[in-house]
Amino acid sequence: MLFDFESLSEKIHRLVGMTLALRRENAELRTRNAELVNENKIMSERMEQARERVAVLMDSLPDTDVQGEEVVK
Repeated sequence: MLFDFESLSEKIHRLVGMTLALRRENAELRTRNAELVNENKIMSERMEQARERVAVLMDSLPDTDVQGEEVVK
């Protein structure tokens, strides 16, 4: 009977240790996820700004036909 109690106690201690380790890992993953979500938001904003700048540049280019000659408006 004593052996069963010691074995059960050891298993409970291991389970507690694993639970604590998983909670720490989960907290770290939540933090990293929040960082990545923020980084993704920043990168998306930068991409949108770049798209807008490219659109402005494209609009400022002269219109040309297939042969590369400027089209008279």
